[in-house]
Amino acid sequence: GAAMAHGPGRCRCCCGEEAVAERGAAWGLYLRIDRQRLQCLNERREGSGALVFRAWEQRGDRAQFVESDDDEELLFNIPFTGSVKLKGVLVMGEDDGTHPAEMRLFRNIPHMSFDDTAREPEQTFSLNRDPLGELEYPTKIARFSSVHHLSIHFPKNFGAETTKIFYIGLKGEWAEAHRHEVTICNYEASANPADHKLEQITPQTHFIS
Repeated sequence: GAAMAHGPGRCRCCCGEEAVAERGAAWGLYLRIDRQRLQCLNERREGSGALVFRAWEQRGDRAQFVESDDDEELLFNIPFTGSVKLKGVLVMGEDDGTHPAEMRLFRNIPHMSFDDTAREPEQTFSLNRDPLGELEYPTKIARFSSVHHLSIHFPKNFGAETTKIFYIGLKGEWAEAHRHEVTICNYEASANPADHKLEQITPQTHFIS
């Protein structure tokens, strides 16, 4: 059944422009980053780490990049504005020793420091040099199905003193943060005998169980 959707005559994904638009849209998670709280540790120029999260079509803009400062390590703390199912990551650097050689992904550990990177990541990738931004690293989706904070650690590069990254693409789906938790708290509050006012207005105690 479902496989037939791509049968002869039906598949329109091969037409150049449409494919590009579709591909660009797939890498739209940068729009879901909470940029006020985005951090990049060991960046040489403050705020430069945020520049590498941009539209897929703009990945070739080599004026925007982040370079590490004291050594070759970089650590990104990326909070999202909702829940993300992360499907793939793309990392674009120079075709030389400054390109990161390894990438480690951690989920839902806000404010990670370099000390925290000693723990076991959810997934580790060996990277190839990708100056054109063509290589996609697929995640183990089961491990990244409800991510509200992603940390990306680049522990080493291909031999240079510093690491340089032009673009990081994040591919996946985004869902709004759940709002129903608020309602649950209200019910609990009304079941609390200490909360006399609520008790009198809405005697909802028997709805709790």
